[in-house]
Amino acid sequence: MSFQAYLDTIQAKTGQTPDDFRAYAVWQGYVDDGTLRPDVKAGTIVADLKRDFGLGHGHAMAIYALLKGMKSEAV
Repeated sequence: MSFQAYLDTIQAKTGQTPDDFRAYAVWQGYVDDGTLRPDVKAGTIVADLKRDFGLGHGHAMAIYALLKGMKSEAV
């Protein structure tokens, strides 16, 4: 499954876009100056995404990767 397919599946399940998850990260206090704070661990974000959006581990990790800037959504 491609990274974009993960994002598409997440959006279909939650109704949230990648930009919505970026805004969620800011709201949660995970982001400083547009980047993920180094003291915020993947496990914290994954647990919150599972709880708040009902995501599975793999999909939550895809959002973590998005937030880390490792992957960007296709245009």
